[in-house]
Amino acid sequence: MYAVWKWYRDKSFVLKITTGFILGAILGLIIGPQAQVLSPFGDIFLRLLQMIIVPLILFTLIAAVNMTNPKQLGRVTVKIFIYYILTTAIAMLIGIMLGTLFNPGVGLELTQTHVEVPETPSFIDTLLAIIPTNFFDSVANGDILSIVFVAMIIGFVISGMQHGNEQKVSDWGSMLSKLLDAGTEVTFRILKGILQYAPIGVFAIAASRIGQQGFDVLYSLSRYVGASYVGVAIQFALVYMLILFLFKIPVMQFFKNIREAIITAFITSSSLGTLPVTIKSADKAGINATISRFTLPIGATVNMDGSAIHFGVGAVFAANIVGFELTFGAILAIVLAGTLASIGTAGVPGAGLIGLSIVLTQVGLPIEIVALTAGVNVLTDMIFTTCNVTGDLAGAAIVSKSEKNKELV
Repeated sequence: MYAVWKWYRDKSFVLKITTGFILGAILGLIIGPQAQVLSPFGDIFLRLLQMIIVPLILFTLIAAVNMTNPKQLGRVTVKIFIYYILTTAIAMLIGIMLGTLFNPGVGLELTQTHVEVPETPSFIDTLLAIIPTNFFDSVANGDILSIVFVAMIIGFVISGMQHGNEQKVSDWGSMLSKLLDAGTEVTFRILKGILQYAPIGVFAIAASRIGQQGFDVLYSLSRYVGASYVGVAIQFALVYMLILFLFKIPVMQFFKNIREAIITAFITSSSLGTLPVTIKSADKAGINATISRFTLPIGATVNMDGSAIHFGVGAVFAANIVGFELTFGAILAIVLAGTLASIGTAGVPGAGLIGLSIVLTQVGLPIEIVALTAGVNVLTDMIFTTCNVTGDLAGAAIVSKSEKNKELV
């Protein structure tokens, strides 16, 4: 029995989860909706990932801030947010152009289907929500932006204690820093165990989702799905690969190193759920650990290039259904609204629904059209999440490269 476990344990993670996905997809197509019986095994995997997210963010982000001097932290923050805004805006344009080329929605009619859209938080409410009134409630509820905010504060304070003039306080700071290192090690050891279960979870997720959806829905909305996938492919080729090339980062080697995160994102359809694997992949790609542990948790909550492509394609999809002509002004409005929506609604329950509804409302299109895309969400969310996670890693890589010759501690 041990020999079998050792054989399984030592196999490539990518090989294991790829095999799990392929076998699950085949089983789902063969037995159809009956594959739902396997969904609990997929739920276990997703729950394990969700379980490790909060301690992973807390320990890695506190340690990252603690190890980074304020001057470098300011540079990194400015660089990464400029990257987020630019790549998101480009993704919106790609989505609109691909939507215009594929003309999704032509031949479909707007039904009376009603969609419940969560209330969109105001800008002030979003900012206030980042500051928790009870940190333990934020941890229990998984309010990632609040957790990131508190982790950064704790990191700054511990750093200040370590470099304080009072010896006793400095010793306490050093002790807390060592405890953080120990907590990070514990978290990554737990993560290592979770990833051994990943192929089983991936098998169950693929079987249950594909068994439930089949390919009928894909056929009926093939142009919408096709535009989404091609849009992400263009974002990879013309944005991420080009940026990596300009920063003299070996492109093919980079993607080889992060393939575990790409596959996990595709299967789980969750940027936050993939975060543990994303951080692991960043280490493999040689990204400075201090920078990756600071930028990746933030990117998983605010950098949504895939969602931006979704909004662009979705807007054209909606316009085609109701016969609305997208003028130059309307396109500019969509780009602006989509860029802000993809960043501003990150971490909010129903973020994709809210974001697309914001974009449609901005140009006077009925939000009921959101309901028409619900049937293929399982297919489009997979590729959009893959784009989100890849964008996070590419951003961390170029910032890391730009900081290579600067002071890192």
